[in-house]
Amino acid sequence: MSFVILQPCCNDASCVDVCPVDCIHPTPEEAPFMRTEMLHIDPQTCIDCGACVDACPVDAIKSEDDLEEEEEVYKNLNSEYFDLHPLVSGQLDPVKPIWRKADFTGMRVAIVGSGPAAFYAALEIVATKGASVTMFERLLTPYGLVRFGVAPDHPGTKAVTEVFKTLARRTNFSLNLGIEIGKHITHDELLARHHAVIYAVGASSDRRLGIDGEDLPGSHTATEFVAWYNGHPDYANRSFDLSSERIVVIGNGNVALDVARILLTDPDELDRTDIADHALEALRDSKVREVIVLGRRGVAQAGYTNPEMIALRHLPDVDLIVDGDEVATDELTQSILDADDTEASVRSKVAFAQDVASQPPEGHRKRLVLRYLASPTEIVGTDRVESVTVTRNRLEQESDGAVMAVATDFTESIDTGLVLRAVGYHGVPVPDLPFDAARGVVPNVGGRVVDQSSRDTVSGVYVTGWIKRGPSGVIGTNKKCATDTVDLLLQDYLAGALPMPSEGPESTAELVSQRQPNVVDFAGWATIDKAEKAAGKARKRPRVKFVTPESILAELN
Repeated sequence: MSFVILQPCCNDASCVDVCPVDCIHPTPEEAPFMRTEMLHIDPQTCIDCGACVDACPVDAIKSEDDLEEEEEVYKNLNSEYFDLHPLVSGQLDPVKPIWRKADFTGMRVAIVGSGPAAFYAALEIVATKGASVTMFERLLTPYGLVRFGVAPDHPGTKAVTEVFKTLARRTNFSLNLGIEIGKHITHDELLARHHAVIYAVGASSDRRLGIDGEDLPGSHTATEFVAWYNGHPDYANRSFDLSSERIVVIGNGNVALDVARILLTDPDELDRTDIADHALEALRDSKVREVIVLGRRGVAQAGYTNPEMIALRHLPDVDLIVDGDEVATDELTQSILDADDTEASVRSKVAFAQDVASQPPEGHRKRLVLRYLASPTEIVGTDRVESVTVTRNRLEQESDGAVMAVATDFTESIDTGLVLRAVGYHGVPVPDLPFDAARGVVPNVGGRVVDQSSRDTVSGVYVTGWIKRGPSGVIGTNKKCATDTVDLLLQDYLAGALPMPSEGPESTAELVSQRQPNVVDFAGWATIDKAEKAAGKARKRPRVKFVTPESILAELN
């Protein structure tokens, strides 16, 4: 018997650390780790000890004997990975770096942001000898993308916050919610009180399509929609016209599929999640019966992960539709599938889509249509969105091996009253830091911030997460990203390369209390968290989110 990793996999590799026989891959030390969509357990090596089950922060590991029928597909995903990546015997465990064993007594680090990248960095630092961390977040609730980005019907993924909550017990960690850097405290004031500052502020904006009609009423970014249904206070007052029977989602990454799934899920099912009340009310009045998801390239290049595709196949009362011609294996796609360096997940992606295309619709009330090789060229309307003009693409391979979508002469028009653009997140400038506007990141080398013009390192300033590498990977990918940044910070401290703080350790708390009397600490968040769960229990929901600052602060008074 073997264990199997399932859809909620967060990729933070906690299971890798405890496996006694090294059967979970890719590990953070292996090249595929930063781009893999999930981890896998080798069925031939697994000794059925269950250590990984206990270590998994999101309950994503099951015995193969306990799998539900719809979960059986994950057995194949696990075994197929090791068919292509056989284990090499005699591999040694990585040695803990020497700098991790040093004494860091007195080192103070500020972390800006409270999402997964921020908390993983904090966990790494407080685990060293003597170091302390002070975290700052402009919102009154922590966890960033876990709270405001993960779909409400994926509660397992959100369980990773249980790992972050362990920091509440650490005397060398403090959390400050409701503090905005650049408003309440400046970057220079942070540097004056800490040896180093790590920015983990994510990517809160969106890439643009650059087509006519993009800014018509009825055309929105998926980021807005996701933040709205997840109760982000900055988006709670947005409105979306759900009176159209057909909605077009542009882009086919996991966010696009999340949006499509929420739009088509029975509101009574969503009432069992932590979806924001204002969104649930609007979805109950929705007239949406069909969602079309447009991807500009082929199925082998689709941005979504296989677990998200698998979840779509089991949506109640929804037909999943794929056009067989759009996922047919042409000569270029076949060459990609035959290549030795093609990931197993790509092969599975093609196989899943072709299998869906081969199945006739069951005649359900709603439809989710996945389109490939289709690019929007114009969003059409007079006063608001009325339709989307779409061009059929073909694939061509560049000299460097990159696969590009090239427009053909075939176009079509899709009638719709609402367009949601899910073509990627984009970072925004951070006050007093250099910024690469083209990539949407703070320029850095491995996590050390650098000046764009001189390419010199900005002493004591670091980045991790999406503001470091761009919007890529899943939640657990940020653990490896944070570890790499923290390793550089620790080495710089030991080398004497970090500036000495000019202000004492007590000055940070004094400054915070002066500038923001409504600051919320970890104990305050625990009170809010408990109140949200209590409100949810009365309605048989995991929690009812408090959305406005007023409703949040009311729980503390």
